[in-house]
Amino acid sequence: MATIEKDNHGQPQRTDLNCKETAKTQNSASSFKRWGRKYPFVRYGLPMISLTVLGAIGLGHLLQGSKDIAKVKDDQEWEIIETRKALSRTGPVDAYKPKNISLEEELQDLQKKVDINKYEYKKIPKPNEKAS
Repeated sequence: MATIEKDNHGQPQRTDLNCKETAKTQNSASSFKRWGRKYPFVRYGLPMISLTVLGAIGLGHLLQGSKDIAKVKDDQEWEIIETRKALSRTGPVDAYKPKNISLEEELQDLQKKVDINKYEYKKIPKPNEKAS
């Protein structure tokens, strides 16, 4: 946008507002760059501190989320255990009761089934030989 202003001698002069704005922007940018050179804390310290603080906050948020998920899983497992106990009181879970068997009884049953005195030799073919 262009405006008409009078200069020091009273002559009308046309000025461009965009030129003034760009000059202000360039001036503020150069002063910001000067801050980085003049105050090294702004250039190095502030980003490091902000990264540390924001990282700690982010990690805390992630850890809280994983704790919430673990709590939900524990609650679900607890509900399953409670329903199982409730079913066992009424009977369906305890309907199957395996009989108690000792190792000696198992050994006697196995010896009755297998006679180790009567056996026959069977040749096991080698991988290179053809089975006949």
